[in-house]
Amino acid sequence: MLKIALIILSILQMNFAFAQSEAPLVPIDKKDVIEMLDPPGTAALNIMLGALSSFKVLKKSDQASIANTTSLVKIKVLPFIALEESAQIALKDHWNQLNPLQRQLFVDYIEHSLIKDYVGMLYSYKEMDSVEISLQKNVLRKDNKALVKLEIKLNAGAKPSVVTLKMIRNDRWKIYDVVFSGVSVVKNYSAQFNSHIKRKGLDSLIERTIKRLNKK
Repeated sequence: MLKIALIILSILQMNFAFAQSEAPLVPIDKKDVIEMLDPPGTAALNIMLGALSSFKVLKKSDQASIANTTSLVKIKVLPFIALEESAQIALKDHWNQLNPLQRQLFVDYIEHSLIKDYVGMLYSYKEMDSVEISLQKNVLRKDNKALVKLEIKLNAGAKPSVVTLKMIRNDRWKIYDVVFSGVSVVKNYSAQFNSHIKRKGLDSLIERTIKRLNKK
């Protein structure tokens, strides 16, 4: 009996050693853990739903003033926008000709424009309780960038509109471009910038941007 037990034990030890040699344990990288907990689709949906839910609260409490909505956008949306990435893509090769202060100028301009547009968009939704946002399953991912598509329904019976979010991850997932009805926000900025540069030059665009920011 003892002999049989020893044979079984030796077989188990051999199988365990064989399994270890076949599939060695690999430590899980911290970035992989973060990625499993924070995939781009979930991050995109949370950003949009967070802002929408907060605005619904403002509306219900009759506190949805321009000032309060602007503060909401700054808190709930801006931290998740890759503004420098957006500005760099919009200016293309001209980005490398700018000094750090000039680069920040265009980052500030895009930030100001996005706040204005987002506040206007929130105000355009009359019935906030009927707005629904859902995630499409076909999230495309390559390295630290991703394309996420969200479906937005303004009313229960309405056909959903598809919004594509272009995202990048450094410390966390952030949005650097939004595409709606085939129109890219960043490409729109790029067209504006490059049109002015071709007509009047980069220095003129810098001066115009300073004037626009001073008027805000």
